[in-house]
Amino acid sequence: MSSSSRYIDVVAGVLWRHGEILAVTRPPGKSQAGAWEFPGGKVEPGEALSTALCRELHEELGIAVDTFAFWREITHCYAHVAVRLHFFHVHAFTGEPQALEGQKLCWKRPRQLPLLPFLEADRAVVALLADEFGDIGKDGKRRNRP
Repeated sequence: MSSSSRYIDVVAGVLWRHGEILAVTRPPGKSQAGAWEFPGGKVEPGEALSTALCRELHEELGIAVDTFAFWREITHCYAHVAVRLHFFHVHAFTGEPQALEGQKLCWKRPRQLPLLPFLEADRAVVALLADEFGDIGKDGKRRNRP
């Protein structure tokens, strides 16, 4: 893919609960089905990133986002598509996440995330989360690193 390729904008939520992060699999029927990722999806033309995040998490998981903050942006080029991923930390939400698209869900501590086969585009973020937040306890409080 050439460097002049147009990127598809995607939002992704890093949902936190009791020191754990929600990981989901790509739903059946989608490219790379079964690979792990962070919940979210494509931004519609003219849609604000925050609006897209709230919409996608409601459609995919059935939750309403209450408190969130932009964290970082990364780009990744697959052979068939180039994506620009906008990651948000989601600190509070209403409802219990449900697999509305037939995907698997699991809560993992940041240091456990690298054990899952994440999409290539998410692997750098998985490593950053494990490094930056690996010492967060189940109570959500930072622990001293060894």
